[in-house]
Amino acid sequence: MDCLFFFQAEFNKNLFFYSGLYLSLFDMFAKVLNNSPVMKKIIFLLAILSVPTVFLIMPSCKQKTATGAQSIAKSDFGKLPDGRVVNLYTLMNKNGLVLKVANYGGTVTALSVPDKKGTMADIVLGFDNLPDYQKATAYFGALVGRYGNRIAKGKFTIDGETYTLALNNGPNTLHGGIIGFDKVLWDATEVNDTTGVGLRLHHLSKDGDEGFPGNLNVTVTYMLTNANEFRIDYEATTDKATPLNLTHHSYFNLAGAGKGNVLGHKVMIAAQRYTVVDSTLIPTGEFRDVKGTPFDFTKAQAIGARIKELGGKPVGYDHNYVLNSGGTKLALAARVSEPLSGRVMEVYTDQPGVQFYTGNFLDGTLTGKDAKVYQQYYGFCFETQKFPDSPNQPTFPNSILKPGEVYKSTTIYKFSNE
Repeated sequence: MDCLFFFQAEFNKNLFFYSGLYLSLFDMFAKVLNNSPVMKKIIFLLAILSVPTVFLIMPSCKQKTATGAQSIAKSDFGKLPDGRVVNLYTLMNKNGLVLKVANYGGTVTALSVPDKKGTMADIVLGFDNLPDYQKATAYFGALVGRYGNRIAKGKFTIDGETYTLALNNGPNTLHGGIIGFDKVLWDATEVNDTTGVGLRLHHLSKDGDEGFPGNLNVTVTYMLTNANEFRIDYEATTDKATPLNLTHHSYFNLAGAGKGNVLGHKVMIAAQRYTVVDSTLIPTGEFRDVKGTPFDFTKAQAIGARIKELGGKPVGYDHNYVLNSGGTKLALAARVSEPLSGRVMEVYTDQPGVQFYTGNFLDGTLTGKDAKVYQQYYGFCFETQKFPDSPNQPTFPNSILKPGEVYKSTTIYKFSNE
């Protein structure tokens, strides 16, 4: 679809050129052949039959990155059971990168970036249609909230009052509950300025949604910048104290979505410590040094280099890293490279932690875009965040938003080649 989007723009731009070329050739040959009516018909027929050659010299799916004007296109992506229309927005920056976002769940359905040769590929896992997103619980490309990650036993206490949440991950609450922000229809406004193109998403989460207190006004802005960044700016206010931990849940594969596992990707994480978890992936409260363990990504190494040493069922990374920056400023959190394509992704955040997840629970039961079956380790996530279960962990950074405060946070996924 990305190549079709680009092809239409290029074809429209060159339509008059190709039309003029054929008319000139037709006139020239007709004169040479003394205006023979029969030959005119033959030449005209040959010209019509040769039109497909135009398509052969136009960009294809394997073509190089194109530069030009940035753009936004809006289309229907389906309807919800109550009849509301879901829209899909296709954003293209001046360098030809393409980001597709559905306002259902603020879901990133596609992100196409070039490799070291300029060849474009979609690098995020996802589905071709809305019903699959509605049914799935993998959070492909989702905007996650109110509280990303887990809250132990679905309970927390604020100012002496205990709140009970819906349980959707064993004994715990995961990613906001049964109907989290990934399952709601966001109001969307297009953004087009000198920095790039984007989408501003808004949602009012009412007091009591999934058990959380307070009317929460949330605005999330996605930007595909002309510096080849996917930038996310979060902002929120509340009328009652509430836990808040907004994050993004794309599964990346820098070789291309569905093109094998990511175990050969090389990862660096700017963290000396991680939070130890129990058997249900709830932090125990202990911070442990990564040095000398399979969790050590302070220097770039392949995801699969020591993954089998982790143990557990299923085996893989699903852990919060305590970032060296401490969440005090926008800083580099992680860097990932894919050796064959040369694609590089850097993650920047102002949050204190990042969840590194390697698609451990993917098991071949989900069929994604282009009929690709997603097996274990077919994608990785970097979810910038407050620490898991922070509302119940007094030694963790604060995750409670109070009335009169404005929650603001930024995460950037920046793309390049090496």
